Amino acid sequence: MKVFSIAMNTFREAIRNRVLYLLLIFALIMIGSSRILSMLTVGDESKIIKDLGLFSISLFGVLLAVFIGVGLVSQEIERRTIYNILSKPIYRHQFLFGKYLGLLLTILITIGIMAAEFLPLVYLKTGSWEFSLIWGVVLIFFEVVIITAFAILFSVFTTPILSSVFTLSIFVVGHLSRNFLILRDRVTSPIAKWLFTILYYLLPNLENLNIKTQLVHHLPIPPEFIPFAIAYSVTYAAMVLFIATLIFQRRSFV
Repeated sequence: MKVFSIAMNTFREAIRNRVLYLLLIFALIMIGSSRILSMLTVGDESKIIKDLGLFSISLFGVLLAVFIGVGLVSQEIERRTIYNILSKPIYRHQFLFGKYLGLLLTILITIGIMAAEFLPLVYLKTGSWEFSLIWGVVLIFFEVVIITAFAILFSVFTTPILSSVFTLSIFVVGHLSRNFLILRDRVTSPIAKWLFTILYYLLPNLENLNIKTQLVHHLPIPPEFIPFAIAYSVTYAAMVLFIATLIFQRRSFV
């Protein structure tokens, strides 16, 4: 009940944030403009619309997690409302988890709004409802599940600006993590090989949640891929939140 109360309060705060509506408007404009951009480029217009639409949902979902998530804890500390909250019979892990769930609910609704524009746009171009694209949107949300956990983690012990930089870096590196294995095979130093191996397994592999290429080009998706991707996202996010809780438990606000 305490976690639910914090989550709903976080949700109400988030929907009053002007950044949310600014990013949502830009996202809807970008998705809507994909129809025009597809006419100006060479290639299958429907594929360009789907590719740009999924990219827009992913990008703005991550930006929401970054620009709203990094301030969830730091703002409470700056405004000193953290003292009133923690003086009540509530555990710190409940506070963090409630903040996390409230932001995820906000992002889920926002991604749903973007998908509600994206799918009819594809229908207008192709003449058919490509409901398989919903799986792409679902995995985009679970990608944001991981990014949001990192936003919470960094907001616990650093400033909003650094939290934003670190979280965006995780997003970029997460999509390039397989390059660590390539680098490992190319270097000769045992220490470098060990370092690249550790980085590959330590950092999130967000390509595990990426099926945009398969959806755009109608390539087959293994039936076990989506359940594995969801399980991977939830497990990784849980570990990041656990680390965030350990750090938050040790912070002194006296």
